[in-house]
Amino acid sequence: MLAKPGGKAFDDPEWLFEIKWDGYRAVSELKKGKVKLYSRNGVSFEKKYTEVLAALQQLKHSMVLDGEIVVLDATAQPSFQFLQHYPDVPDDCSLIYYIFDILSFEGKTLQDEPLLTRKKKLESVLPKNSIIRYCEHVVGDGNKFFKWVLDHDLEGMIAKKADSLYHTNKRSSEWLKIKNHNITETIICGFTAARGARNYFGSLILGIYNDKGILQYAGHVGTGFSDQTLKELYLKMKKLKTAKSPFQTKVKVNDVVTWIKPVLICNIKYTEWTRDKQLRHPVFMGLRIDKKPSEVKEEKKQPMETKVKKTPTKSATKKAVVTAAKEIKAVKSGKIEVKLTNQDKIYFPKDKLTKGDVANYYQSVQAYILPYLRDRPESLKRNPNGIDDKGFFHKDAGEGAPDWVKSILLYSESANKDIDYILCNDKATLMYLNNLGCIEINPWNSRIQKVDKPDYMIIDIDPSDKNTFAQVIQTAQVVKKVLDKAGATSYCKTSGATGLHVYVPMRAKYDYDQVKDFAHLVSMMVQEELPEFTTLERPLNKRKNRIYIDYLQNRKGQTLACAYSLRPVEGASVSAPLEWKEVKKGLKPSQFTIHNILKRIQAKGDLFEGVLGKGINLNDCLKKLMNQK
Repeated sequence: MLAKPGGKAFDDPEWLFEIKWDGYRAVSELKKGKVKLYSRNGVSFEKKYTEVLAALQQLKHSMVLDGEIVVLDATAQPSFQFLQHYPDVPDDCSLIYYIFDILSFEGKTLQDEPLLTRKKKLESVLPKNSIIRYCEHVVGDGNKFFKWVLDHDLEGMIAKKADSLYHTNKRSSEWLKIKNHNITETIICGFTAARGARNYFGSLILGIYNDKGILQYAGHVGTGFSDQTLKELYLKMKKLKTAKSPFQTKVKVNDVVTWIKPVLICNIKYTEWTRDKQLRHPVFMGLRIDKKPSEVKEEKKQPMETKVKKTPTKSATKKAVVTAAKEIKAVKSGKIEVKLTNQDKIYFPKDKLTKGDVANYYQSVQAYILPYLRDRPESLKRNPNGIDDKGFFHKDAGEGAPDWVKSILLYSESANKDIDYILCNDKATLMYLNNLGCIEINPWNSRIQKVDKPDYMIIDIDPSDKNTFAQVIQTAQVVKKVLDKAGATSYCKTSGATGLHVYVPMRAKYDYDQVKDFAHLVSMMVQEELPEFTTLERPLNKRKNRIYIDYLQNRKGQTLACAYSLRPVEGASVSAPLEWKEVKKGLKPSQFTIHNILKRIQAKGDLFEGVLGKGINLNDCLKKLMNQK
């Protein structure tokens, strides 16, 4: 079943609203352990999206399901280009099959059942899965939901009549697509020669079929291509070269055109159609493999026949928790206002703490945590689905951030590319990170002013499951003893999970290698004193249930949860600075939580501020240690 173009968003209790995903429409047939997965025009997706196929094979029932295959990038935004190039995408991308309809169950057709009945059945039989997801909806509140779509910069929303039946291969006015971004499908009809530094080709000549089935010129596009896309697309077009233009009328183009057979379909983002029916400000988004060229026609918006009802009935206004997105929390910083979406979403199920609780906590301690974040590149650890989801790291977050969020472009040797790191310099950015799903905050050890010189050294005391916390405490005490012998001031904090972190101020006077070497020396001396249950072996299989004394945290780009950071663990514990006299028997990391840390700070002050104070004299410390060996 297909949707017609709709007009503006509307409220109506007889309609429901879903996200319009920027992906490939996909039908899956499950029967006795066998699965078929294909596009709306019958193209198999089974080899291209093997993870989806494997996830479907785990489902127990015989069903026919309808949905959309999507790739979410590191910011949890759908990326059509990543979908097209899957699996050759960054590691922090996620492949998702959002299922929004069920057409049959255990051999019985459901197409003649009302949509809400079908969706209720679908939700009841679809298990939770990291790849297979039920597509949530809201009922009645189309305007509010569309505002949420706009704020999250999604492609648009689909409005569906709640009692609509499923009509195969029919484009129905009971399903309407209401767009945020103007994205249309066009046919590639030719290309111009490459100019300047660009390789392969300059721009694509685009076409679209009119109501009479005649291919019409729709303009040309020369932006939106990566080097990889240019090469891949050129190799495809090269095989389709033809001497004759596919257009019936002559096309005015300012360059020599190589014509190709009109079989390749692409998505184009644009601002509007001009009077002469050409795309204004087009941007190439990616190739489509799930449609036929004959389907690529100019869309005309469907006039609304429903009467808008501003006050939906109570039964019709029940909303899906995940996508209803109540925006009633905001932080202002000067002219900047940051809104928190989905603040009622549960992040800590057993503790009954929400996304809003997390944001409120960070705003309550922002005066204390920001000194440890300012001007430091952030490697975002995001848990947008709460602590029951392992989450993912998102380093390259600056490009997709609002203009007012500061960032810095730094080359990463491990990734072999420039990465745009966010800098969390104010309370507005802190709220922005929380809104992305950052439960914990992970800054670099150095600031952008001296990016190669860390402000502190870290010894990370990381226990295995077999170690007791008493052993962790003993290790921290020996670390302090060694540092005291060196004349190095040190500070301790809980990791917020199972370990302890010991910091030594460096004041950005030494480079990472110098600091790492000093940390290595200290760690070796500690391990020599506690050989029974500590190790310097990093691989898990070599630790043999011993505490790992991690000195390798002192490398450029490494991060740890900073002081006062929440951790995504049951109990909502916090990485809490300690007085050394507290590092003794009876100490438990779980005793410092979201509920009591602010009161502790108010009573004791910031116990960690010395970490950013006067740095040690590394030469003097080394001499003292070597004299004692």
